[in-house]
Amino acid sequence: MVVSRRGAPSRAPRVVSESAHRIVVGDCVAEMSKLAAGSVDLVFADPPYNLQLQGDLKRPDDSRVDAVDDDWDKFASFADYDAFTRAWLEAARRVLKPAGTIWVIGSYHNIFRVGAIMQDLGFWILNDVIWRKSNPMPNFRGRRFTNAHETLIWAAREPGGKGYTFNYDVLKAGNEDVQVRSDWTIPLCTGDERLKGKDGKKLHPTQKPEALLARVILSSSRPDDLVLDPFNGTGTTGAVAKHLGRRYLGIERDPAYARAAEKRLAGVKPLEAPTLVPFMTARDAPRVPFSALIERGLVKPGAKLVDGKKRHSALVRADGAVALVRADGAVSIGEKVGSIHKIGAMAQGLDACNGWTFWHVETPKGLTLIDELRAKVRAEMD
Repeated sequence: MVVSRRGAPSRAPRVVSESAHRIVVGDCVAEMSKLAAGSVDLVFADPPYNLQLQGDLKRPDDSRVDAVDDDWDKFASFADYDAFTRAWLEAARRVLKPAGTIWVIGSYHNIFRVGAIMQDLGFWILNDVIWRKSNPMPNFRGRRFTNAHETLIWAAREPGGKGYTFNYDVLKAGNEDVQVRSDWTIPLCTGDERLKGKDGKKLHPTQKPEALLARVILSSSRPDDLVLDPFNGTGTTGAVAKHLGRRYLGIERDPAYARAAEKRLAGVKPLEAPTLVPFMTARDAPRVPFSALIERGLVKPGAKLVDGKKRHSALVRADGAVALVRADGAVSIGEKVGSIHKIGAMAQGLDACNGWTFWHVETPKGLTLIDELRAKVRAEMD
């Protein structure tokens, strides 16, 4: 297998039914043990960070900060936290497909311990991604740098990291044809997106922004893939997965969080299929030889190919090769006969040339790039 850099096939994703999105209340290790091995395409995990808070966090004016002090984030020791981490990671690795990947997010309190355990278990780390918060909570005491980022580890299930999904071309196209970097600037979850309790306070202390999950899911899964979040919380992963046409399973041990997440999930409407169908990249597209254009009558033997400025020309042969036409109009019959690429390079005095984007042919509509004619053939094949 090789790394899939192309993303999903160009076919439209099938409609995902409501039953394909569900939240289970229970312990994540126990619930994952009930799933079939190799059944999950993508795991996103936002486990307890084990912040080790020793008391109330105060501002300089002595007011209390609403920090993470819930029981689910408390562990007796690092050894206990490591045992917990190993258990859920082993369960997650078992349910991942061989070509599946996992994302784990954490802070400096836990992410290094998590990363070491992942490597011990056989996960193959692909990237560490820095989520740079554009609106971080300040360091109130002024004794440390402001904690302005969290770290995500992206890893393949198998050593060597082969066969996993990475929608490279799609991400690059959305980033103005520039490769997407491993540092992402995204604001914290605020405003209407933040779920509130009856008291008006935030329902969950570490609710992640939907924009962060959208980038994770769009980068490393395909429409109709099954996404699993073993620490469902208020259901951000599920809401984004459903919106993007993925199937979803969330596991949450707190019934109150699970109820809020179910209500949130029920209100999410999946995007229409046209917004999810991946475009066909050059790597995805079926191979079309130049001779196929001749066979379909789109280019006729004897026609002349020219570059965009008509400085160079080549004669189309019946066998699909082309012959370089000299400046005096004579046609080569010897070594200056070959593929559209070879003759394009020869005409320009270059080592290589993409003949599809160099040569044009005269049509009733004027000069037409032969690559546009190839696109017509590919459309028929699709």
